[in-house]
Amino acid sequence: ELISSLRSKLQTLWEERELVLSEARECAERGGELEATVRAVCKPNEFERYMMFIGDLEKVVSLLLCLSSRLARVQNAMRRIDGNTDAEEKQSLNERHKLLSRQREDAKDLKENLDRRERVVSGILAKYLTDQQLQDYRRFVQVKTSLLIEQKDLEEQIKFFEEQLENLEKSIP
Repeated sequence: ELISSLRSKLQTLWEERELVLSEARECAERGGELEATVRAVCKPNEFERYMMFIGDLEKVVSLLLCLSSRLARVQNAMRRIDGNTDAEEKQSLNERHKLLSRQREDAKDLKENLDRRERVVSGILAKYLTDQQLQDYRRFVQVKTSLLIEQKDLEEQIKFFEEQLENLEKSIP
């Protein structure tokens, strides 16, 4: 029953992932249309700023999500430490925790810088775009970020349930 339940849950997660990937493709299409509009109305250096911001948005959000996920796994491993855990493993986990914490703080600084750049880009676009186009741009940035987060969350859940299913199947003779 447990195996069946895990398979069912995985199937649901795979279907959700397909929906999110489909939404991401639609978002990318809107992004392409927006890019063409921005290219047509902005000066080349302003367009370049816009493109750098959009490219960095995905990189920074993905970096933050990845580091947060890795940090959570290390913290979970640290919670499982007991009297039987050897000193070398404890030391390794503590060092990884410190490193990932520092890296995540650096990534948060990158995100704050990215947020400042977004305000600059928004100000540039406000000079050229209609109110509706500006709303479309802001919605695009928001949806792109949300989809990245949702995608990463689904990937983590799928990975977790696949590991659970694999461990359970191995434990049954």
